[in-house]
Amino acid sequence: MKGKILIIEDDKKLNDGIKLALRGEYCCEQVFSIKEAKELYHADHFDVILLDVNLPDGSGFDFMEEIRKTDLIPIILLTANKMEMDIVSGLEMGANDYITKPFSLAVLRARVAVQLRNKVMKSFLFSVGDFRFDFHRMEFLKKDNVLELSKTEQRLLRKLVENMGRSITREQLIDYVWQGENEFVDEHALTVVVNRLRNKLGGDDQNYIKTVYGIGYMWVGK
Repeated sequence: MKGKILIIEDDKKLNDGIKLALRGEYCCEQVFSIKEAKELYHADHFDVILLDVNLPDGSGFDFMEEIRKTDLIPIILLTANKMEMDIVSGLEMGANDYITKPFSLAVLRARVAVQLRNKVMKSFLFSVGDFRFDFHRMEFLKKDNVLELSKTEQRLLRKLVENMGRSITREQLIDYVWQGENEFVDEHALTVVVNRLRNKLGGDDQNYIKTVYGIGYMWVGK
């Protein structure tokens, strides 16, 4: 499956050029303002964000700060400003990389590839609160106690923790958990797996997986 890139850049010519350079390897969505970016970001799932720091309706830094409250998605800043303090501030606020305009599209393509490789490597191992999940070795621990999870429970858990703090629709979860075998899977089957996983995760309130009514589920593990 191709990685999905969100391009947030108000210069239409540059935005189009970036999409043209990346579209052979990635699925790209284009927006030209903070307002559009927020709407699309909350409605879809992306693997990398390319973010212009100066947009007509707000600061890219402010939007990145909002994202970083709940999401570790790789963000590459696009900036026309070579001021060292701006670059340092962006990196300290959570940017994974930056590139100053004008830039080589080949270089940008390489930097996107690096962020996706890093994301794949990091996505195998999660340490959240009392939990340690190693999806590569299929080892799942809570306070050093082993959790025995089925394949469907592992897939469900991975999709949720990879998107910690973000709502995932039932349709997205069914597609991911029953990869290629979801033609006859309904929402009841998903509910059964969610409840089974909640019971195995335990906890006084068993509320690591939050039901988002009318949408799906969200990982809010403490």
